Amino acid sequence: MKTYKNLYPKLCSFKNLELAFRKASKGKSKKFYVIEFKKNLKQNLLDLKKELEWETYRPSKLTKFTIRDPKTRLIRKSIFKDRIVHHAVVNILDPIYEPRFIADNFANRINKGTIAAIKRFDKLLKKVTKNGSEINNAKHKSMIKGYVLKADIRKFFDSVDQTKLIEMLRRKIKDEKVIWLIIKILKNFDSKIKGMPLGNMTSQFFANVYLNDLDQFIKRRLKAKNYLRYVDDFVILHESKEKLEEYKDKIEKYLMNLKLELHPDKSKIFPLYKGVDFLGFKVFYSHKRARKRNVSHFKRRLEKLKKSYVCGDISKSKFIASVEGWLAYIMWGNTYNLREKITKDVKKFLKSTIPKPKKIIQPRTKFKEVVQKKLF
Repeated sequence: MKTYKNLYPKLCSFKNLELAFRKASKGKSKKFYVIEFKKNLKQNLLDLKKELEWETYRPSKLTKFTIRDPKTRLIRKSIFKDRIVHHAVVNILDPIYEPRFIADNFANRINKGTIAAIKRFDKLLKKVTKNGSEINNAKHKSMIKGYVLKADIRKFFDSVDQTKLIEMLRRKIKDEKVIWLIIKILKNFDSKIKGMPLGNMTSQFFANVYLNDLDQFIKRRLKAKNYLRYVDDFVILHESKEKLEEYKDKIEKYLMNLKLELHPDKSKIFPLYKGVDFLGFKVFYSHKRARKRNVSHFKRRLEKLKKSYVCGDISKSKFIASVEGWLAYIMWGNTYNLREKITKDVKKFLKSTIPKPKKIIQPRTKFKEVVQKKLF
């Protein structure tokens, strides 16, 4: 097995840190922290370079906040400087690990993602059902052949064993300085033994590294051809329910090696004709519906966007972009009527609403001057 040494100088290079800055600031050029960092970009990157080279780098405390998308998740956010370091690490490691990942791992990879995963699921569905063949003595046309194991790894990000992850990384990474930096990033967490902060780019990348052993086990040892994974959710489709039960039993035992377990309520085997909850859709052979839970979540989010627009907190273009982003995603399902209804509602709202002008806040440096003018 090929291993890699002397990676740290490349990781710390100005060229890599500059690339990491561009990736970390993508889509965030108007954020105050990006603007501040960019004011003295070269020197800031040189200072960061020195911290990394001298091994004096220490990540800052993570900021916690909760999101509902629609699942309730605790996100831990790093400061901008630390995000640059995360990108710098992944820039070096990704070319090493990407060729080792299976094709049917769709999370946090170039040319993959949710849309690609949905398309792939459709192909597997057609293959396993033999283009929608009906089961014997079917009561209606939608009762197609085939079964699915729909599984979810219980509290994955909180359950990752950090020592196990470092062992995995050491199989290929023989540069102890790179390992030192990764440990620094991992230990910047509530637990110093288990878990990774959900929200860090490194956590997304390390999730693929950690679960690659599971992917290889399912594809090579179990020979499961119709397997697809997106982060900690995965599906296996098969003509035989008994075969899927065998797979599930062996996967549960294998996950013990990774100190993980399947979610007892979210990991089940059932007929494909009942529809599969997958990446925001209820997927049937003949059609896809947007899940009610996701639609309800979007409608609540839309109301918040409307309030923000009325108060002048967000621009019209940003409001429209947020709505269009969600509509562009659900268009992959049979959602024409839903999209039309939302579009009409948004057009009516924009036509009848005049947002308040945004308040201009005086810069802090001028605060004393403003007070003096008011007093005198």
